[in-house]
Amino acid sequence: MPGMELRSRTRTADEAVSLVRSGQRVYIHNGCAEPVDLVNALTRRGPRLHDVEVLHMATMGIAPYTSPEFEGHFRHHALFIGANVRRAVQEGRADYTPIFLSEIEGLLRSGALPIDVCLLQCSPPDEHGFLNLGVSVDVSLTAARLARCVIAEINPNVPRVFGEGFLHMDEVDVFVETSHPVVEYPTHEITDVHHAIGRRIAALVPDGATIQTGIGGIPEATLALLRNHKDLGFHSEMIPDGVMDLMQEGVLTNARKTNHRGRCVAGFALGSKRLFDFLDRNPQFELRTTEYANDSFVIARNERMVAINSAIEVDLTGQVCSDSVGFAPYSGIGGQVDFLRGAAHSKGGVPIVALPSLAKHGTVSRVVPSLTPGSVVVTSRGDVHYVVTEHGVAYLHGKTLTQRAEALIQIAHPKFRRELEAAARERGLLRADRTPIAV
Repeated sequence: MPGMELRSRTRTADEAVSLVRSGQRVYIHNGCAEPVDLVNALTRRGPRLHDVEVLHMATMGIAPYTSPEFEGHFRHHALFIGANVRRAVQEGRADYTPIFLSEIEGLLRSGALPIDVCLLQCSPPDEHGFLNLGVSVDVSLTAARLARCVIAEINPNVPRVFGEGFLHMDEVDVFVETSHPVVEYPTHEITDVHHAIGRRIAALVPDGATIQTGIGGIPEATLALLRNHKDLGFHSEMIPDGVMDLMQEGVLTNARKTNHRGRCVAGFALGSKRLFDFLDRNPQFELRTTEYANDSFVIARNERMVAINSAIEVDLTGQVCSDSVGFAPYSGIGGQVDFLRGAAHSKGGVPIVALPSLAKHGTVSRVVPSLTPGSVVVTSRGDVHYVVTEHGVAYLHGKTLTQRAEALIQIAHPKFRRELEAAARERGLLRADRTPIAV
């Protein structure tokens, strides 16, 4: 019986993490699914451990193992840099692997990153003995199946979400019973600039489109501005609260999707308890592994696929930096390229890179003559189609360097256009005798 088997392998969090040994690699469940009690217990064990690598994508809760006092005991290895580990990565106390989200599971499966211990947060088992990974399937299901030891927090607050995120009790070595709230993702401030960008993006979205959004103020503003659209679908790496709102308003129906019709498909959910309750046993949602949800070929099967992704800066030839600020790592490659390429190959697809025209309280242009020294290209200029700011839309695909520079200057903030034009002339992107761009 599942109940008897569960009790026989249930330990306290501190007893469970005593299985972690020095020199091992420990994987932690991503996003809002972070197993908080196990993370705290692992941190308490830290002074007795040495050279333990902690591996995960972004987690939305705590990351005490990255504190300076744990240097030499733990070293975090980020597959996507979250806010809770950013300082440690930038200060060299943690490391980061730039990789497409769609390729992480292949890296794990190849043996390049063998996992000794996998820490999960799951729902209680059902009558058949199956646990559910709740709001985060992504690469965590694959990590669990490859790990030498799996420790699972059993939390009744974890929603059971349909899709691939089921793990049988026999695949778990130790259980820890807990009952803390699932970590929620904080909402972003949505500014007038975000609304202005969202309106321009919304104008590019046709009825019946399948959409993908990243995280932040621009995607959240855009979703709120799609209320007058009809029969939208959703296929993304992650599900935010805005998707639930559009579904409840009858806008996002998935009725015209050409792949997984009738269902939202994603790898994980980042949102509020309200979203988690909405996902629970809801047949309109499927959480899949990231290697599937982020597969460009799978994405392209959705006709009218609209991919909406953010950037830190774009240069005048269309190169996009979205994971670093100068030499400082900031986030990660993530799924941006996966979805831009998928949308580009979709029938009627619309690949979009969106960003405010200004940074640092309006003192710096995000459209730049060349990327800031140390900044790296995430999306090549060959992959870029639409670039959107609050000042307009630049279409770059198939355009010359001169045409790209002209289009990008037009959507830069007016106070920087003369400066950008001068730089473009100096670099030979614009002819010296060309009529100046109107400001």
